Amino acid sequence: MSTDQDLFEGEIDEADLLVPLDDYLTSGVHIGTTVATSLMEPFVYRVRNDGLYVLDIKQTDERIRLAAKLLSSYDPDEVVVVSQRQYGTVPASKLARLCNFKSLPGRFIPGSFTNPESKYFHEPKIVFLNDPRSDSQALDEATRMNIPVVALCDSDNSTSNVDLVIPANNKGRRALARIYLLLAQQILRERGDIAENEDLGLTIDDFAFKLMRNLN
Repeated sequence: MSTDQDLFEGEIDEADLLVPLDDYLTSGVHIGTTVATSLMEPFVYRVRNDGLYVLDIKQTDERIRLAAKLLSSYDPDEVVVVSQRQYGTVPASKLARLCNFKSLPGRFIPGSFTNPESKYFHEPKIVFLNDPRSDSQALDEATRMNIPVVALCDSDNSTSNVDLVIPANNKGRRALARIYLLLAQQILRERGDIAENEDLGLTIDDFAFKLMRNLN
């Protein structure tokens, strides 16, 4: 079991979560940074002895459900998923493929939401961001075009212009894989593409960015 299990001991009813608490903890979804902005303080559960802020898993779980309900209410081609952060590119693309969203992994081309003359132009009705900081160009353009934004926000993020915050570790490879897997699964449940309690039959390894092996 995760060494952080005792942080939440007796505080969360696991029956209320999408997956067992330890699934969240072992993938590091709750691990924030050593900084917490004032806008993210409501999502902080406590501070660990090593100075890392711990995010409230219950709120993370609730926000994944809310985000899934919101995103599933749009036509799939109206949703654009953006991740410039490397570890987010693979899970973001996997989510987009499973849910038939559009995906913009890697560098976000300026004008993608604001310049109809650009060959990279997209006209989303809602945008999902992996990280408001690393995806700041996409956030700025979505804000200028009055496009609602859902974003994964770590303890050190500003949530300005983010319409729906999902408090989560948005930097960790396995944390991102876990979040995107749960989000994809819940979106498909909301759509009725899979049953309410049905799983996708996929693991976080299927969503995780693959690390290069040292062949030497």
